[in-house]
Amino acid sequence: MISANNISVYFGGQELFDNVSFMVNKGDRIGLVGKNGAGKSTLLRILSGEQSPNEGSISTPNESTLGYLRQDLEFEEGRTVQEEAELAFKEIKELEQKINAINLEMSERTDYESDAYMQLITDLNELNERFGLLGGYTIQSDMSQVLLGLGFQLDDFSRQTNEFSGGWRMRLELAKILLSKPDVLLLDEPTNHLDIESIVWLEGWLKSYAGAVVLVSHDRTFLDAVTNRTIDLILGKANDYKASYSKYVELRKDRQEKQIQSKKNQDKEVKQTKMLIEKFRAKKSKAAFAQSLIKKLDKMDVIEVEQDETASMHFKFPPAPHSGKVTLKVNNVAKSYDELEVLKGINLLLERGEKIAFVGKNGEGKTTLAKVIVDAISYEGDVEYGHQVKMGYYAQNQSELLDENKTIIEVIEDAADEQSRPRVRDMLGSFLFSGDAAQKKVKVLSGGERARVALCKLLLEPVNLLIMDEPTNHLDMVSKDILKKALNKYDGTLIIVSHDRDFLQGLTQKVYEFKEQNIKVHLGDIHDFLNAKKVADFKQFELENKQKATTKKTQDSENKISYQERKQLDKDIKKTSNKVKSLERSVEALENELKELDTELAQPDRYKELSSQAGFFESYQDKQKQLEQHMMEWEEQLELLEKLKQQRENL
Repeated sequence: MISANNISVYFGGQELFDNVSFMVNKGDRIGLVGKNGAGKSTLLRILSGEQSPNEGSISTPNESTLGYLRQDLEFEEGRTVQEEAELAFKEIKELEQKINAINLEMSERTDYESDAYMQLITDLNELNERFGLLGGYTIQSDMSQVLLGLGFQLDDFSRQTNEFSGGWRMRLELAKILLSKPDVLLLDEPTNHLDIESIVWLEGWLKSYAGAVVLVSHDRTFLDAVTNRTIDLILGKANDYKASYSKYVELRKDRQEKQIQSKKNQDKEVKQTKMLIEKFRAKKSKAAFAQSLIKKLDKMDVIEVEQDETASMHFKFPPAPHSGKVTLKVNNVAKSYDELEVLKGINLLLERGEKIAFVGKNGEGKTTLAKVIVDAISYEGDVEYGHQVKMGYYAQNQSELLDENKTIIEVIEDAADEQSRPRVRDMLGSFLFSGDAAQKKVKVLSGGERARVALCKLLLEPVNLLIMDEPTNHLDMVSKDILKKALNKYDGTLIIVSHDRDFLQGLTQKVYEFKEQNIKVHLGDIHDFLNAKKVADFKQFELENKQKATTKKTQDSENKISYQERKQLDKDIKKTSNKVKSLERSVEALENELKELDTELAQPDRYKELSSQAGFFESYQDKQKQLEQHMMEWEEQLELLEKLKQQRENL
């Protein structure tokens, strides 16, 4: 469907991609992974046709359609949610107008037997058939299914789009793309503005989607649920794995280990071969053997070990200042936006050292309560802070609040006090902004880089109550892991709002579910919370068990096949290895015989005696031919042995 052919991309003299090639086929669910700045979003822009590579090309069939969800979108005003969603059905709406026009014309004509009237009937039938094929009769149900699945309510359909936040309008854009049912979906961080329920719905929708999907996401759970193929962008290369993310991680580790071992073996072989060449190069009797070894080295493909990019941020939260046992009390808190009641009668008690998560659909009040706690908005009720509580707040749009015209170091220095200012350079270095990188303007930074600046700003002074609202948005997987590790070690009290299931797992002791203006507490982490919700539906639970059993059976079968293949390959490798050793012994024996004969022939008396023997020189030539033949066989078997070993490594 899409073919990327030898793509190379350069920015300011720096290489982003170098000679990258791959195919996107029907049914592919491809996850693009890599660090922030690896070029994932750039590659999506190139696949969509919005950007051209410096070298190489993109081939897309003329009849293929693409749906591209960007991270940065410009929105038009003046339409309702439903009107905006209906833009996805452009061709269907055009067909509908033509059908209505023909129906109107036919109702006004009476020349039923004329050719013109019969042509109208033919045109109408063709248009109706096309209308049905495109799903014209199910527009309303399709639209409702997708909009509701992505978190909109029926009442929202008639609301103006400008009444919604940027995150909700991104959802609407995603809905339009899904409803248009293109041949290829290109999705850049589609889960960034979705709650957990909407993410789960999107997983199901993409699994049943008939076309191809290429997506960028830092959500491991989402990638595992959706993808069947992973393309790893690292150091300008694209490594293609026919596996979901978790399996890719295993395969990549295994591949690197095999590469390292193969490289060691090859280096050892090269060293030994070079020693043999030097040993036999000057000897006339071994000259052919030496030349053969030289040819072998020339033909050898040098094994390169794929190295990970080792640069990653490293930090820990400062020790939390001592505080009282009770950190926070929320008493009968309520919050409304005009006539929209978001929170009602909220009560919450948080003790020192507790770590809790806020989860629930978007619009249910998670961010609102976080803002209430930090006193960023007005509210009804009462919020009490414990003794010596010092708060730190990472807002959902924290990275967007940075002054774009300032450099990174200016942003951090402006936020630092006298005590922390001397550590600014070191802190920036721990967030990968060393040297000249700290002089970059905020406006040129990627989303991930801005998030790192915002996190660095948060660490300028110690706090004992930390509230973080969607801190993983725009962070790559390595950075998320580092943040999670730092939060696990943080000895203060933590409130975290997040939709990232993998990030939340094992991080909190309680989960507060926001629903219908109130909150419900669930003991345990996000894994326990989701399991409890799943088990509530026993039928789903049974189905999952059946699916697991089927999967296990399939895996066992695959493992059996793999074992048989490995067993046969091991036999072939052993057999070929024995042949190589046998040929080496024969070559050595023949070389020794010929060497002895050459020594005798160098003596005049012995030469005269040997040359007078019938068939001597014929025998001598036969031995030379045997040597050449054994050398050729040795080279062939050695090459075969290397191929078999490579096959064994790739199983």
